[in-house]
Amino acid sequence: EVQLVESGGGLVQRGGSLRLSCTASGSTSSTYCMGWFRQAPGKEREGVASIVGGGTISYADSVKGRFTISQDSAKNTLYLRMNSLKPEDTATYYCAAESTFPKCIRMQTTVIVGASASASDFMYWGQGTPVTVSS
Repeated sequence: EVQLVESGGGLVQRGGSLRLSCTASGSTSSTYCMGWFRQAPGKEREGVASIVGGGTISYADSVKGRFTISQDSAKNTLYLRMNSLKPEDTATYYCAAESTFPKCIRMQTTVIVGASASASDFMYWGQGTPVTVSS
């Protein structure tokens, strides 16, 4: 079992920056990939960024060049640095983790093609941290 706890969300003005953190605990050695997803009010959850096997990184087109995903294995923490924020980035941001290769490929694909994701798609999710970008 893996527990994920996100932090770092908040209110920021257009053009501002935030860094989200996702700290994992429990059987963290079993996870093979982690990712960030977001869900805006009234919309489906969508993939933002993922990191598979500790090295293969993918981004949704909407955040490329503005967001950076990184991982500190020693701290069991996943980060999402968000720069040049726009009002359309407003959403609750969720951290997800998976332990199997096929599911990790699915996570990567979900991010790349901008597909929606449901809570049942991946094994571990955090509770979410809200991000609001004002105009």
